[in-house]
Amino acid sequence: MIETSFFGVYVPGLLLLAGGAMALAWWLRRLLSLIGAYRWIWHPALFDLGLYIVVLHALVRLTGAISI
Repeated sequence: MIETSFFGVYVPGLLLLAGGAMALAWWLRRLLSLIGAYRWIWHPALFDLGLYIVVLHALVRLTGAISI
């Protein structure tokens, strides 16, 4: 597990990845709404949650923050 120190306080790497995933998912939601993809999505809030989870999983796998 990756840890980062901010002014002497250790922050888990997963927390940093969760923040990055939130920003990336927000950007993707904006892009999808601009192209009109939300017209075809039945439950937008559930889709947004799924999008966030997929982005977080991709970031964790790309960085190797958690080894299985």
